[in-house]
Amino acid sequence: MIQLEDKIISLDIFEKHFVCDLNACKGACCVEGDSGAPLLEEEQAILQKIYDKVKPYMRKEGVDVVEKEGVAVIDSDGDLTTNLVNNKECSFVIYENGIAKCSVEKAHNEGVINFRKPISCHLFPIRIKEYRDFEAINYEKIKICKPACECGSKLKIPLFVFLKEPLIRKYGEAWYEELLKVNSLLKNQDN
Repeated sequence: MIQLEDKIISLDIFEKHFVCDLNACKGACCVEGDSGAPLLEEEQAILQKIYDKVKPYMRKEGVDVVEKEGVAVIDSDGDLTTNLVNNKECSFVIYENGIAKCSVEKAHNEGVINFRKPISCHLFPIRIKEYRDFEAINYEKIKICKPACECGSKLKIPLFVFLKEPLIRKYGEAWYEELLKVNSLLKNQDN
């Protein structure tokens, strides 16, 4: 583990290689698991505010769930998450050429909204756990991401490099620059 400010970072963030391979996994991270995407309270408020603009991009099943239950629920672990359709896929999932994608992100990419998607989705497979005095930044290794690990290994792209944009979105450019310095120190230590 490495500490950077009040963040405790797993070495996996530096050591694991990762590049999403949607053609192989088909966007399984949006449909696998026992809960929807973890949300921050402010993201729930944003989703409520932009829902009418995102709705035209959603599937009927997702719209039905959101209109019945709202944009978020408290899951069985007590966490705030997006809703699920049929207890399986995120209510905001759409399918394009057999690949699960995000209707919120599609609306963003088309310039309809400014919010890209929940930070937990953008950072995946990094998971952040907030504690009273620090945040833990960990890599969540799951079998559906095996193609991404293979692709990342082939291309020699570390997880923190692949997730540069969402890490900067979450913690800022200066923090990411410090992360790069930590990586250099770790590399020098190995040599």
